[in-house]
Amino acid sequence: MSTADNLAGRHTLITGAGGGIGAAIALALAGDGANVTLAGRRREPLDAVAAQLPPGRAFIADGVDVTDADAVAAGLARANAAFGPVSILINNAGAAPSAPFHRTTPELWQQTIATNLTGIYLVTQAVLPQLREYGEGARLINIASTAGLTGYAYVSAYVAAKHGVVGLTRSLALELARTGITVNAVCPGYTDTALVGRSLDTITEKSGRSREEALAEFTKSNPQGRLVQPQEVADTVRWLAGPGASSITGQAIVVAGGEVMAG
Repeated sequence: MSTADNLAGRHTLITGAGGGIGAAIALALAGDGANVTLAGRRREPLDAVAAQLPPGRAFIADGVDVTDADAVAAGLARANAAFGPVSILINNAGAAPSAPFHRTTPELWQQTIATNLTGIYLVTQAVLPQLREYGEGARLINIASTAGLTGYAYVSAYVAAKHGVVGLTRSLALELARTGITVNAVCPGYTDTALVGRSLDTITEKSGRSREEALAEFTKSNPQGRLVQPQEVADTVRWLAGPGASSITGQAIVVAGGEVMAG
């Protein structure tokens, strides 16, 4: 059954929308009729994504640093002027710096927590009144990670932040259960994005291993033996955003080829 126009006219705000998973989500939801605000710090990548969306269906909210409450508020005000109140929020912005724990500086720790966890707090606090106003059918979807459900070496700050995202998702789901707003997390494994590409570059530079050897380290944890594709994550978000997922809330849905089996 076609899902085209399931989200017709719905204002969707996506943070970290300039590439990878965020861009794939924007394309998927616009394909279902949503009006999409592409939020991010830099305009150029947002322009590139907007050029792929139907005319008149994208608004670019550049200069939105999710760790800055004032920047979030200003970007949201501009988005509201373009498309009205937000009824679907996708918290996607994130970063995954790596370091052994003993070399994880307070600055790296604080920045990683701020980007991956506090940013979700700030954006959600800003948008939640609009989701409440919309009521039944409003959606809050956090892009977490398998790192929010298990542990990985050398990314302790990221793992801690993503565990926080999953916990926040579950708490908000309970608080909002009677409002008609559903709250879920999507937890991808290693995904074929620029972020993973930069990690591969770092590994090859520091270890002397080939890129193929570094990639094998990433894919060996996935029983399917491959990277997840951004479109696969976007398809999961698309389902959660649609009317068929009205009873799905408080869940951490894993997209990782069987690497993590949440129960």
